Amino acid sequence: MLPLLLTLFRLDCSPMAGRRVVVFPSSAELGPVLAQLVTSRAEKAIVAHGRFTLGLSGGSLASMLSKELLALPVLDCSKWVVGFCDERLVAFDDPESTYGLYKSQLFSKVNIPDSGILTIEPGLPVNECAEDYTHKLKEAFPGDDFPVFDLLLLGMGPDGHTCSLFPDHPLLEETEKIVAPISDSPKPPPQRVTMTFPVVNSAHCVAFVSTGGSKAPILKEVLEGRQGPALPAARVVPTSGELLWLVDNPAAASLTIQVERLGSGAKL
Repeated sequence: MLPLLLTLFRLDCSPMAGRRVVVFPSSAELGPVLAQLVTSRAEKAIVAHGRFTLGLSGGSLASMLSKELLALPVLDCSKWVVGFCDERLVAFDDPESTYGLYKSQLFSKVNIPDSGILTIEPGLPVNECAEDYTHKLKEAFPGDDFPVFDLLLLGMGPDGHTCSLFPDHPLLEETEKIVAPISDSPKPPPQRVTMTFPVVNSAHCVAFVSTGGSKAPILKEVLEGRQGPALPAARVVPTSGELLWLVDNPAAASLTIQVERLGSGAKL
């Protein structure tokens, strides 16, 4: 009996025990639930410690999140502090700039203060840019060895990368830096800065958003395992926080694990 109880205990306390994989019929149903997740976590964080800290990723997530947040009847961002999970070392008016994308689609239309948006200095060399952004994060999170965000929103590339942490790259093993420079990104532009796994895994809640049939094969490898080293997205395992995977039916088409299925009126 004791060995069985120990086995059950280990299963119950494993990192994957806290992971939720939530599948929606389509991205149209996923979007409103994502917006609800952000605003509900914001409300809780502001009640708990007077502000809401949010880490954003770019790509299609930026357009979805901006659209859905602006569709809400009431949106108060005055106590939000927003950082970026990674950023490309390009000018803010460059189409590749994640900050520029959110500036045009969201920040310019809500009441988030300029002081609440933590941006890189794109004119600096990549190493100095990472050091400067590290300093900004340390100022925003005084007393934390690694910044502890209330919510990080992540995407996943077709190769299983997340943030600017790519398969087989040395940065996957970084354990000390808060922000790391990368000058050899396999996906252009080559120069970027990225949060490291210690920061990502320190968050209170990490939510991946992955949609579309093209993501189905890699999503299966990330969520169900593969031969060889774990893909970067699979290495996101919050040490004491929640891990959510919000995906649509096409992306989940190859999954055999147990999932939750929700519609647009659901709450997380």
